[in-house]
Amino acid sequence: MSITSSAAITSSPFGTLYLLPVTLGDDRLDNALPAEVLKLARTLGTFVVENEKTARRFLSLIKTDKPVRELTLLTLNEHTEEKALPDLLKPLLQGQHVGIMSEAGCPGIADPGARLVELAHRKGIRVTPLVGPSSILMSLMASGLDGQRFSFHGYLPSDKAARIQRLKELERESQKWQQTQLFIETPYRNQHMLEDILAHCHGSTRLCVATNISLSSERIATKTVAEWKRQDLPDIHRQPTVFLLLAAVTR
Repeated sequence: MSITSSAAITSSPFGTLYLLPVTLGDDRLDNALPAEVLKLARTLGTFVVENEKTARRFLSLIKTDKPVRELTLLTLNEHTEEKALPDLLKPLLQGQHVGIMSEAGCPGIADPGARLVELAHRKGIRVTPLVGPSSILMSLMASGLDGQRFSFHGYLPSDKAARIQRLKELERESQKWQQTQLFIETPYRNQHMLEDILAHCHGSTRLCVATNISLSSERIATKTVAEWKRQDLPDIHRQPTVFLLLAAVTR
């Protein structure tokens, strides 16, 4: 069943909220998103977006049916207040289909869009997730670390001392539960994060550094901390990166 036909069978008077994945950069558009997802995205007239500038760039790339200047873009980001969320649902309550887009690739995953999705469920609005790149899932797939037990922690503290303390806590939890720990950093602090991991985690801990996931410049490598320290470090400054670590079992 196609995306459009599955939406048509619902008897709800409301529109459908489509969780619309986007590329994690401007290249490899056709490789990253299925044709059915692109076809649907081109037909929508209203979008809830985290960043209007990058959303307009993506919509221009996929060549929407309407000119981009005629599309309605509503903003939902970390600064959006709870009282503003009902207004974002108004087009759906009026029967319009709406696409929600995230800077993180897939809406609702490490993304403020989850707040709107939760409210849509409460209002009885149909929510449909679409297939696309998730840097978190793809980095875990490619890491070779434990994909059965894992936890994503988002951003670690920006303060250096607090960040180091948190890294040590995550390493201890990883060792105790044999759980892969995933986290991210603001891109301009990536290099500092990598240096702190190598300086304060055990040499036997395995670390995956996954950069520019799904792009032509993608780089993914997993080594022990000791092995990372014996080589020149990759330049990941200002490049979207996911860090994954798995502590060795103590015998």
